[in-house]
Amino acid sequence: MNALYLTILFPLLGYLILAFSRGRLSENVSAAVGVGSIGLAALTALNAGAEFLAQAQPAAPFTQHLWTWMQVDGFAPAFSLHLDGLSLTLLGVVTGVGFFIHLFASWYMRGEAGYQRFFSYMNLFVAAMLCLVLGDNLLMMYLGWEGVGLCSFLLIGFYYKNPANGLAARKAFIVTRVGDVFLAIGLFILYREFGTLHIQDILTRAPAVWAEGSYWVTAATLLLLGGAVGKSAQLPLQTWLADAMAGPTPVSALIHAATMVTAGVYLIARTHPLFLLAPDVLHLVGVIGATTLVLSGFAALVQTDIKRILAYSTMSQIGYMFLALGVGAWQASVFHLMTHAFFKALLFLSAGSIIIALHHEQNIFRMGGLRKSMPLVYACFLIGGAALAAVPFIDAGFYSKDRILWEAYATGNTDLFAAGLLGAFLTSLYTFRLIFVVFHGKAQTEAHAGHGIAHHLPLLVLMLLSTFVGAWITPPLAGVLPETVIPEAMESSHHMIEIMAAVVALSGIALAALLFLGERRFVTALANSAIGRPVSKLWLNAWGFDWLYDRVFVRPFMFLVKINHRDLSDRAVGVVTATMMKAHAISSQTQTGRLGWYAVSMAGGAVLVLAALVLI
Repeated sequence: MNALYLTILFPLLGYLILAFSRGRLSENVSAAVGVGSIGLAALTALNAGAEFLAQAQPAAPFTQHLWTWMQVDGFAPAFSLHLDGLSLTLLGVVTGVGFFIHLFASWYMRGEAGYQRFFSYMNLFVAAMLCLVLGDNLLMMYLGWEGVGLCSFLLIGFYYKNPANGLAARKAFIVTRVGDVFLAIGLFILYREFGTLHIQDILTRAPAVWAEGSYWVTAATLLLLGGAVGKSAQLPLQTWLADAMAGPTPVSALIHAATMVTAGVYLIARTHPLFLLAPDVLHLVGVIGATTLVLSGFAALVQTDIKRILAYSTMSQIGYMFLALGVGAWQASVFHLMTHAFFKALLFLSAGSIIIALHHEQNIFRMGGLRKSMPLVYACFLIGGAALAAVPFIDAGFYSKDRILWEAYATGNTDLFAAGLLGAFLTSLYTFRLIFVVFHGKAQTEAHAGHGIAHHLPLLVLMLLSTFVGAWITPPLAGVLPETVIPEAMESSHHMIEIMAAVVALSGIALAALLFLGERRFVTALANSAIGRPVSKLWLNAWGFDWLYDRVFVRPFMFLVKINHRDLSDRAVGVVTATMMKAHAISSQTQTGRLGWYAVSMAGGAVLVLAALVLI
């Protein structure tokens, strides 16, 4: 475990090599550096994980101090790494799934301008994400937090020559910055109250310093939640994620599905003792998650862009994780975070394969019949879609989502449980709508399936992990996150909830087959009906949040910019400057160099002084 720092150093070195080569490396060398650095980080993480798990369980956390960052009046945050069951789980996801996404990207991005630049940004992202999850203090975590935000901005706007991509990148950057400001203020409160930003010190001392439900613990956790909803695209800061699909598809798979967007879940799980002291805020976490998963599910039902459908499903699945956190199902939330990384990365990479095969076509209604020309991708979508829809027993998603629903019901949160069931039905419906439209029916475009190990291997590995095999990987969370306390009277209802979840998932698939296999006449008629048109438009525009924010925030700001386009405050300061310059010009006229004039001036001044003395 002493080599733990190499998990960050390898991607960072890869970034430096690629960035400072300034485009002079060939595609093969760039891919070798970009993919190889993440591969080395993954091997280092695997070795550290094996050593950690070889200890008696629950294993004692491992801390590696690298150096002291700064020392200012007793404030001395360190660059130190903290490895426990929670950070190990995220470490495995970031490096393991990240490696296969990088490998796929070496095929996907081949021939693109900026190939080397792409891998430099991706390597920097992984280094920043590992700082976030391994940092033992909140300042180092915040450094990684801002680092992944920067890399997200750079990668969403990778195709910067298209103005729409630049707008999407700026939107993501600004909206997530709102959450980041909340998080920063929360850190200020924690430092003021505890005199440190060391995570374990804060969590240990918090119950002694703060009473349950007190003002400052409520304020601090609300601000932490503000940061979490921004980074994890939850209500009300969820609007950036769908537009972030403007970036290359491997970016969507790594940053906007498997890793960065789960940072909010990690933050709340890591600081869970604080949220346990603020039960109202903890319940709000669950309500936000439940609301987001339902609204995003309806929005996904009517999208036509294959990546936007997956983007809304990501919001929805992270909503499940927030729901789990809100009901105290801490371990279930992180378990779903892991399985979601497997199947959502698989779905995004498979979508990327389709997009390349169809010459960058992303409208699902211009596809069709692809199961014959792209059998591997079809199998990937079936397995990944089944995991997303939580089809019983055969996939990883069923086990993690079922656990969330069961623990929500068993802890008495029946309203959140009902929202979770509705979300499960919508997930099955929109997932298999996507599969039936894209892979069944009449082919509309000639497709050329991808080939090569860089294309096949990531899909095959992630497909295997998306089955029940992925559910065998049990995150080592004992001693790190509390286990859910299930009342004994509720134990007997577990199988009933399991059956309900299975029936809901299968019902969604059956309805999708009924509606979207064949001619789809009923769906078309419903969408064009007097009620269907406005509802479809509302869902297509994700419930109008962009419209609302445009009128509440953007337009008033632009109005102020317009009326102040000449900067009134600057002009006011300019009046002072102009007055002084004019006075200087006038007084300069008195400097003539004539002795007679100076004598008259001195006499006049003396008369004025005497007059003033007499009058006073």
